[in-house]
Amino acid sequence: MKKLTMEKIVSVCKQYGFIFQGSEIYGGLANTWDYGPLGVELKNNIKKAWWKQFIQERVNSYGVDAAILMSPRVWEASGHISSFDDPLMDCKKCKMRYRADNLIEANMTEDIKVNAMTNEEMLKYVYDKGIKCPHCGALDYTDIRRFNLMFKTFRGVTEDNNSIVYLRPENAQGEYVNYLNVQRSMRAKIPFGIGQIGKAFRNEITPGNFTFRTIEFEQMEYQFFCRKGEDEKYYEEFKQIGMDFFQSLGLPKEKLRFKDHDKLAHYAKAAVDIEYLFPFGWGEINGTHNRTDFDLRNHQLYSKKTMEYLDPETNEKFIPYVIESTYGADRTPLAIICDAYNEEQLEDGEIREVLKLHPFLAPYKCSVLPLVKKYHSEKATEIYSVLSKDYMVSYDDSGSIGKRYRRQDAIGTPFSITVDDNTINNNMVTIRDRDTMKQITIKIDELKAYLTQKINF
Repeated sequence: MKKLTMEKIVSVCKQYGFIFQGSEIYGGLANTWDYGPLGVELKNNIKKAWWKQFIQERVNSYGVDAAILMSPRVWEASGHISSFDDPLMDCKKCKMRYRADNLIEANMTEDIKVNAMTNEEMLKYVYDKGIKCPHCGALDYTDIRRFNLMFKTFRGVTEDNNSIVYLRPENAQGEYVNYLNVQRSMRAKIPFGIGQIGKAFRNEITPGNFTFRTIEFEQMEYQFFCRKGEDEKYYEEFKQIGMDFFQSLGLPKEKLRFKDHDKLAHYAKAAVDIEYLFPFGWGEINGTHNRTDFDLRNHQLYSKKTMEYLDPETNEKFIPYVIESTYGADRTPLAIICDAYNEEQLEDGEIREVLKLHPFLAPYKCSVLPLVKKYHSEKATEIYSVLSKDYMVSYDDSGSIGKRYRRQDAIGTPFSITVDDNTINNNMVTIRDRDTMKQITIKIDELKAYLTQKINF
């Protein structure tokens, strides 16, 4: 297959119903994307896999679904109002606006730590290296200034400073303000974890690369509360858990890497990303952070409510340290699609598009295909009705069987079930494997057990 590009991925996602441009009939709203019938299934399956591993299977782990709108004091305590910003600069000639760090990273020829540079150092670098405006070619920029990334709105009938609220820029604070509620109601003992999946919003000036960087996105976040002194051990543990999780979804080890942060956030003792090698280059899909007791201690200070945990065995009171492991619920599907998409040349010279998704993640687990619509559709419909109670199933009776196989390959359906005369006469169906294209024949009564074993995550 020739080199995969993001343009090809965008085209495939639209063609097969995975992802569409937001508000497309109105010309689109930049960097907003809608998940189509297959995209929403893939995304939901990834979220199910995450929830299964981090909440369902992990002892002493609990889920929440916190409100998007929170008291503005939450964001004062977390530091987002004072320090959650991007370094922006404008071209004086064409008025285009850029993030200074992104502009440098796109043009640097040596290995430098851009995130560790001050505004003054970034501006000097731009001029020293002659980094011209990508739009008009001028080398004439404004000074760098900081732009807060939070979306601001108003609660109530008046729009003044007293009614300001923010769309959350991260999920984590919903877990922190509820950590004692969860601990008490669940009678949880340290160490324990809280996870949630939900939307976050950032007023990004330079989003891009399809669904990789958008103004509205979804996170799968897990916060692990532990004793100080045990935090470094758990930090290393969750780093590896993240790497193992992505490989269990089918991403290959050689396209994943750890990248330590050059410059730590105000709350972090240590921070590392897991990056995937997208067609546009390496990009973050997970972050693991040792947040110490910063968030809980600050919420105690600002709310005047204790955030201390009482150890029932020692009667010791302390504010836990937090290890955060956060996963992009939009970036992960993008990585999965990029990695799964293949174009294979068959023996007859035909090019087969195939999306080699893990069966658990596939939007449709199987397709039901009556060989001849006139003779086999009634039995095929019966099989579809039974299987669809347990799985997402595609039914396709249009075109030759070969074309229908190709359609299912392209959308990642792992198994295609052909209903023919052998089904009518002997209750046997033919199952075709997407990846190998090999076929086997089994009894209808054995179908569910076969699929369940193959699909299991």
